[in-house]
Amino acid sequence: MDMDAILLARIQFAFTVTFHIIFPSFSIGLAAFIATLLVRWRMTGEERFRRLARFWTKIFAVSFAMGVVSGIVLSYQFGTNWARFSVVAGNIIGPLMGYEVLMAFFLEATFLGIMLFGWERVSPNLHVLAAILVAAGTSLSAFWILAANSWMQTPAGYEMKDGIAYPVSWLHIIFNPSFPYRFAHMFTAAYLTTSLVVAAVGARYLVANRFVEESKTMLRMGLGMVAVLAPLQLLIGDAHGLNTAEHQPAKLAAMEAHWDGSKPAELVLFAWPDAKKEANDYEVGIPHLGSLIIKHDADGLFKGLKDFKPDERPPLLPIFFAFRVMVGIGLLLIAIGLTGAYLWWRRKLFEATWYLAPLTYAWPLGFIAIISGWWVTETGRQPYLVYGILKTVDAASPVSFGAVLTTLILFVLIYTSVFSMGILYINRLIEKGPQGKAISPEGDPSVGAHPLAAAQGATRSALGSEE
Repeated sequence: MDMDAILLARIQFAFTVTFHIIFPSFSIGLAAFIATLLVRWRMTGEERFRRLARFWTKIFAVSFAMGVVSGIVLSYQFGTNWARFSVVAGNIIGPLMGYEVLMAFFLEATFLGIMLFGWERVSPNLHVLAAILVAAGTSLSAFWILAANSWMQTPAGYEMKDGIAYPVSWLHIIFNPSFPYRFAHMFTAAYLTTSLVVAAVGARYLVANRFVEESKTMLRMGLGMVAVLAPLQLLIGDAHGLNTAEHQPAKLAAMEAHWDGSKPAELVLFAWPDAKKEANDYEVGIPHLGSLIIKHDADGLFKGLKDFKPDERPPLLPIFFAFRVMVGIGLLLIAIGLTGAYLWWRRKLFEATWYLAPLTYAWPLGFIAIISGWWVTETGRQPYLVYGILKTVDAASPVSFGAVLTTLILFVLIYTSVFSMGILYINRLIEKGPQGKAISPEGDPSVGAHPLAAAQGATRSALGSEE
């Protein structure tokens, strides 16, 4: 495969994985949320928890289906575009993916039918158990997928024979040096994303005076999780950064746009890294703060980009800017969560229109942060597909430029149409709400509504954006 075809193959995989990661990350958190609602229903007998669980289960079904469809395409690309990767790393990646199917996907699929269709057909306790097992299955699926991806970032427990990796210790393969940090970081991100969506939907309903009882429950549960998990994610991210500094120093140098490893690093707030000049244009930074964060020492030193040969450096611009998008959203989520917790503590949350109205538009933030984080992770591994073992240019299949371009165009067209319809359907489900129709004296959601409802109207689309 020539270099242009390799670039297209990378773009194709990036496109499909960007679509795919949205839905599993949402499904992981949403399955746990639904299980929690059903457990609370069985413990308290309050029907609002069951109504909410049934409402969010419909959305979960759509998200789960789109995640499965987009994931199938990714697995085929390993064989079509990256055949050499399968040869070199297949002895390790293959079993890990197989474990995900046998231990996680089968568990999800077995009990998903009971969770979706068992509301009036099985006993309440069995239905709750099914929801818990589906949530466990989504978490177990994330475990195996992240184990495989983490091994590609920080390989361990293997030996090379004739250019092929063979397993030596599955314990070290699975629990490789970066796995605990990646799993904690991604798992927390999934829960944060779902919690923010739940809170945004609750804020949307409350602003419009629809499903008031359910919306208050969603706000309390969603914002409570954001208030706890967003600061925790900051600590996990710091630990993950220290691990990256140890095992993938070139990636960290690109994230920080740090060139000279012989000097303490600034915290670069903004810049335009120039690979040719080996310098940053328009740089705005805080001296020594980068070293303080990475080394926990204001004068600490870590490798800069100049310590690596140009062909060993990852692409700078996508890593640098995606990392700042992710961190910026993380700080914003901390502010959203702590502000909501303060208003809740002061018993002013449900009347704070200045807070609830913007919150209805905050639902995409978690998804954007996850996509940005994955771009940093995957792009930062370059030029390696398996770090230190297999370079991307050596992993490609002998596929022509025209073939890759054709499939890329088809993927863009099909994904855009299919997933647009899926999102529109989710929008319709949210518009109907937990009880199927708005609750208002005249049947108009804007009648007798919250003070902002008249301005925003009943034409609000899913999660607070205009239709």
